[in-house]
Amino acid sequence: MNSQETNLVRRVMLTLGKNPNIRIFRNNVGKAWIGTSKMFNKPTTVNVKSGDVLIQNARFFEAGLCPGSSDLIGLQAVKITPEMVGKEVAIFVAIEVKLPSGSIQGNQINFLEMVNKLGGKGIICRDENNIKL
Repeated sequence: MNSQETNLVRRVMLTLGKNPNIRIFRNNVGKAWIGTSKMFNKPTTVNVKSGDVLIQNARFFEAGLCPGSSDLIGLQAVKITPEMVGKEVAIFVAIEVKLPSGSIQGNQINFLEMVNKLGGKGIICRDENNIKL
């Protein structure tokens, strides 16, 4: 994600944060190596440079819900039908944030379709001033 898209994600979160019926969370999806780390401030016998990090006992780590899951996820309070006594329930919300010129990947489309099929709200958002939940 580039800095323009990151800034758009932040603006969308700020806009949605003004709505008392919506709680939204950043869903970072990615892969990394984790383990015991040691930062080196000067070159050592392992031939590292200042600022390098050596990971010992490394293991692979994947973050996020799943590949293709949306940038933002959350809950929206919705009033249910009168025959259900007018209680409010939380509806799962998934928002894939893209710049106007940004393309969406197939697995991202599949995730949004699954959310909508199961009764949630999955959308693509390209402008924080035009969020259609």
